[in-house]
Amino acid sequence: MSMLERHSTFFRDMFSMPQPISESTGHSLDKKFQENIHGIPVVDLHDSAEDVGNLLTAIYDGPTFGNNDLDDFRIVSGVLRLSTKYLIDILRGKALDHLSKAWPSNLKGWDRREDLARSHEADVTSNGSHLYPHPIAVINLAREVNAPSLLPAAFYDLSRYPFSNIFEPNEEDQTFRPLLPGSSALSATDLQRLCLGKEASQQAITAMIPAMGASQNIRPAQLNKSHSRKPSLNAICVSAPACRKDFSELVDLATQHYLFDRERGCYDPLYVAEELGQLKSAEFSECKACARSLEAWAAREREKMWKSIPTWFRLDHSRDTDISTKIRGDQGCRFKDD
Repeated sequence: MSMLERHSTFFRDMFSMPQPISESTGHSLDKKFQENIHGIPVVDLHDSAEDVGNLLTAIYDGPTFGNNDLDDFRIVSGVLRLSTKYLIDILRGKALDHLSKAWPSNLKGWDRREDLARSHEADVTSNGSHLYPHPIAVINLAREVNAPSLLPAAFYDLSRYPFSNIFEPNEEDQTFRPLLPGSSALSATDLQRLCLGKEASQQAITAMIPAMGASQNIRPAQLNKSHSRKPSLNAICVSAPACRKDFSELVDLATQHYLFDRERGCYDPLYVAEELGQLKSAEFSECKACARSLEAWAAREREKMWKSIPTWFRLDHSRDTDISTKIRGDQGCRFKDD
C-alpha cells in the first residue's frame, strides 16, 4: 500500500477501483486514454504545484508548521485545502489545530495570540510588520474547507479595522496586511455579517464604559468613620466617597479617550475592557478592594463579550439561513489588492 493510499480515503478508493474495458478494442480505457510514464498511469490533479508539494511533504515527512505568519499560512492553508479535498483526516486535523493557535475559539487562546502579536510587532527585526495573515484570507479559507471554528476570531480581528482600511487598504495604514492572491473578496453574506458585528462591537464599548462606574459595589467599612484615604487590605472599601469620585473621573476619561478621540483600541472591545480593568491597579491603589473589584468586573465583561462574538457576527447556525435568504446570489465584494 502506498503512502497516499494509507493516509487518504480518496486515493485508497481510487486506486482500488477496477478500470473499465473498452468493448471495441478490449483494452483498458486508462491505457488507451491516459498518459503513462513507464507503464504507470498518470492522474492529473487540478491543484497548484506548491500546494501538492507541501501536501506530499507533510505526508511523507510529517507536518512541520511554523509560527502562523503569512508565509506559514500559505503552506498550512494549502495543506488544509488538499487534505480536506482528498479526505486525509489526520493531516486536516493537525492543520486545523495549528491554525487555531492564531484563530482560537476561547478567550485564553486569544489573549495568548495577542501577546505573541505584540511581541512580534515590538521586535526591531520585524520592522513593525504584523505577525498574522489578513483575516479575510482566513474567513475565505474557513468557508472553503468547512472550518467554522476559525470564523469568530477571524471576524473579530477584521472588525478592528476601520472600514477605510478594509475597502481601501494602504501600506501606510497601521493595520495593513498583504492579501494572498485570490483571497481579497468577501461574499456578500459575510460582508453583511462583518457590518452587523462591527456595529455590535462598537455598541458594546459604548455600553461598557458607563457601566464601569455603575457596576462597582462600593461598600464603606462599618467601623470607619472618616473619609481619609487609608490603604484597604480587605474586600471592603475604606473611602467610599473618594472611590466614587475616582470611578466617575475614570468613566469620563475613558469616554473621552475611546468614544470621542477614537484613540488606540477604540475598535477592540476586548482590549478596552482589559485597559479599563487596569485603571485602578491593586498594586498601587490606596483602595485595593475597589481596584480588585474593577479587575474582576473587567474579566467578567471580557468573558461575556467573547461568548457574544458568534451572535454579533451572526455565526450561530440558526441565523445562517435567515441571512442567506436576504442576499440573493454570492457576488463577492472586491477590495483593492496590495
